Amino acid sequence: MTQPTIRPARAAEYDEVARVWMRSWVSTGLAEPSEFLLANLRARVRHEIENGWSLFVADGEGRIAAMLALQVPNRYLDQLFVAPEYQGRSLGRKLLAFTRTHLPDEIQLRCVRENEKAWRWYEREGFLFEKEQIEPMTGYVMKYYRWKKGNVR
Repeated sequence: MTQPTIRPARAAEYDEVARVWMRSWVSTGLAEPSEFLLANLRARVRHEIENGWSLFVADGEGRIAAMLALQVPNRYLDQLFVAPEYQGRSLGRKLLAFTRTHLPDEIQLRCVRENEKAWRWYEREGFLFEKEQIEPMTGYVMKYYRWKKGNVR
């Protein structure tokens, strides 16, 4: 299997992006798949695009293998989700390298505290923990991280 290609998402793919997002989120064990969750993620993709997201996909031979959402002006990696069948193949690392080409000096992000696999991975990738804070919309405790060019890993 060839390594997926990262490219801008097309509007016709937004529903599939939401499906990949949901499947990946569910793979963390923090949610159950549902039509309600999928509908919320579909609406969120469209809303966030309207509000400035730069949305990319990893295209695995015509299948969306992952989604990456950046807020470039804010130096913010908003979402990075890899479809379960593509996890463990260094695609996350490839997406992070791609992010660093768009945000070469600084990247901020947050992830759910209970998603230990994610935040430990970001720490291994050179991100430094800054704070924890409850997200009022979801009730999740979020861990905030920052990477700056020159951070020592």
